[in-house]
Amino acid sequence: MIRKLIVLAVLAMTLVSMAGAANYMYEKSTIKGVGYRNLEMVIQTQTGQAGHKLVEKQTGSGNVILSRIEMEANRDAWNRDPNGNGVCCPDYINFTSEQELEYMPVSYQTGTYDQKWIDKLCVQNYYIGATVVEVYTHAEHLQKKTEVKTRKECSLGDECGSCNGALEANFDSDVIGVAHIGWLSRDPVANEKGRHNEYGRSVEDLTGVFSIEKFIQLWGNETCQEVQVDWLPCI
Repeated sequence: MIRKLIVLAVLAMTLVSMAGAANYMYEKSTIKGVGYRNLEMVIQTQTGQAGHKLVEKQTGSGNVILSRIEMEANRDAWNRDPNGNGVCCPDYINFTSEQELEYMPVSYQTGTYDQKWIDKLCVQNYYIGATVVEVYTHAEHLQKKTEVKTRKECSLGDECGSCNGALEANFDSDVIGVAHIGWLSRDPVANEKGRHNEYGRSVEDLTGVFSIEKFIQLWGNETCQEVQVDWLPCI
């Protein structure tokens, strides 16, 4: 009996240790209605200028025909299973946003809300030096579906030290307003002058009535370095 209790206690301590080492975040929402909306979502898997970071902001007034958001994030952690084997929990953010918004001024006793729709998304992968941005402003109509996946990949036994990873984004939208979509790729390792070499950049600005389809894929090559300065801006 005592031996069983000891085994159970050790197993419980192991499970608590493994659970406490990781931080898993998940949110799913569906909103419909008429009025004013102000949304802000900030997710980061590591402290400082490291890991993955996602910032989503949306404001505006009018008819929210459909607003569906699903976000999943997990911080990496080096741990050991009950057999003593190394386990590296993956570090990633998965984000999906489906929006159908129509601008219309609304008025309540608390005040008048007359703001066209703004939807801003910035995702940064510091492991591989990649940024993706999707911004809509002054939108009278916005119908879009956005899917973004950013991750770090590590193999068993590397103590989460590998910096191989990817940042992928798929944009499909119809907008009456202003659109800004871009991506940036920089070397995570600074050169002899302390700067991060830029390997690629794409920035597109549109004003008017547009239908947009764009797929972006940025992959890493196992190079990384810890830095103190935010060298990976939202372009």
